[in-house]
Amino acid sequence: MLLAAPELSDDQLIGSGNVAVIIEYDGSHFHGWQFQKGSIATVAGALAPAIAKVANEPVELVCAGRTDAGVHASYQVVNFTTRSRRTLRSWVLGVNSALPEAIRVHWMGNVSPEFSARFAATERRYRYLIANTPVKPALFRHAVSWTHRPLDAAVMHQSGQCLLGEQDFSAFRAAGCQARTPHRHVSALSVQRQGHFVLLDITANAFLHHMVRNIAGSLMSVGAGEQPSRWIAEVLQGKDRRLSGITAPPFGLYLVDVRYPEELGIPRAQPGPSLLQQWPAVPVSD
Repeated sequence: MLLAAPELSDDQLIGSGNVAVIIEYDGSHFHGWQFQKGSIATVAGALAPAIAKVANEPVELVCAGRTDAGVHASYQVVNFTTRSRRTLRSWVLGVNSALPEAIRVHWMGNVSPEFSARFAATERRYRYLIANTPVKPALFRHAVSWTHRPLDAAVMHQSGQCLLGEQDFSAFRAAGCQARTPHRHVSALSVQRQGHFVLLDITANAFLHHMVRNIAGSLMSVGAGEQPSRWIAEVLQGKDRRLSGITAPPFGLYLVDVRYPEELGIPRAQPGPSLLQQWPAVPVSD
């Protein structure tokens, strides 16, 4: 389990108000978080009826981050209001029994009436996992991104440091992004190699549509030697999406943490994913 949460209790009653939920999911099974018309499978479209079944009433969900199609989460926070009361064990096991195996609830708890999983969050953290191997993976093809081009993680890390702080990220914003402002504050960005994986870890107060995937695609161009290290700073200053690199595939992207003020009582994450220990030792060559 990727969450350091208490044991499921038969004594602790939860409900009759605002309830927070922590879930993980394999995004390759869904067309993103958000409800869509018709029979299109989405995370919210599966989670809401599962919770409603246990609550015995309809529920409306608010999430910390609306992930796109194919994007995963090891730590997504959701809240809903209900008149029902159940034990923690009944909620978690009952909801999970009504969910597809690609989604799992790990924790639920009462929060203040004003709590919003979206607006109470102070930071969100994503990881982008790249398999840097000569042959595209088969077993983990929906869990990682991939490139056969040898990547220099140290150069990628150095190049990405210009993205820290409060900046205009128009150059890394999808054309259809509906955010009111392109300004975001990135508090941490690192790129490191772990065996045959290259791991991009980025934390910000919020993200624009496709922002992480566009940054990942651009940094991969730098790491492969297709662009100089200074190019990321030039792209950022250009404020034009047409100047930056490709949008990296969604499968390697994970929402791994959402930070809230400690007094709200939301359990802390242990950021995943944990595939790094399972990858075979296949050398990367030019």
